[in-house]
Amino acid sequence: MTDPVTIAVAPDTRTTMFEALSAAVERGGATVGELADARALVFADPERPDLFPGIIGRAPGVEWIQLPYAGIEPFVDHLDADHVWTCGKGVYAEPVAEHVVALALAGFRDLHRYIRATSWSAQTGRNLLGARVTILGGGGITESLLRLLEPFGCEVTVVRRSGSPVAGAARTLTADRLTEGLSDADLVVVALALTSETTGIIDAAALAAMPEHAWLVNVARGGHVVTDDLVDALRAGSIAGAALDVTDPEPLPDDSPLWQLENCIITAHVGNTPEMGLPLLADRVEQNVRRYLAGEPLLGPVDVARGY
Repeated sequence: MTDPVTIAVAPDTRTTMFEALSAAVERGGATVGELADARALVFADPERPDLFPGIIGRAPGVEWIQLPYAGIEPFVDHLDADHVWTCGKGVYAEPVAEHVVALALAGFRDLHRYIRATSWSAQTGRNLLGARVTILGGGGITESLLRLLEPFGCEVTVVRRSGSPVAGAARTLTADRLTEGLSDADLVVVALALTSETTGIIDAAALAAMPEHAWLVNVARGGHVVTDDLVDALRAGSIAGAALDVTDPEPLPDDSPLWQLENCIITAHVGNTPEMGLPLLADRVEQNVRRYLAGEPLLGPVDVARGY
């Protein structure tokens, strides 16, 4: 009988996550063991990337590393060609896409204004039904969002690095045609990986290209939006509003002008909370452990050259 494959889960600094991911490894058919004996590592604390070098340094036999979140910016400096890397890419798409719809409806229906009102006010708002939606990014969030938007009959444009058509979108544009995708949008959704190419993609020029009635929703990373440019656009009313689940910087300081703008909705990076996401991540780890043991392709591969 072949001995069980040992997979390390580390660090153990977040007890709930450590226990859930350890159980997922066991369900997948491997044994949770010490770093020195491990052939794979499941990293179990996304808030402590500083611990990674010391951990991997004690695990010379590790071939595969599973990272916990879809965004791997804190680990980019550690990526190498000596290991197979996977992340939570696609794991959290469903709850994040749901949050996009919630934010879009809140903006379109002026809930940000009604919630703050202290007396009966004028009737305002517009429909998401039939809206023109432009989504930046062609990954899992976009796929889930396209499905959720189907009942609303939206006309969706996807802007992505590759020009390959996205199923469910009316058109797919490459990044060099971003302005075209923004110019007729009622709603712009940022759902990109953060790279050197996409940092600051929503700047003054991009915001100026959007119609005055358009809303911006960002559920990707705060660094995609130039905060000062967004503040200027919101103050000037050159776009109708912005709904941000991520900000730059993050957490958003109490003295940020974004808090004071009525046409800005801010949620504290809750598109996917630990309560929502941990069962999904555990399921991904279990699937990937099974695939690893069977020699099958792993889910959520990281492109080391591109950094995501």
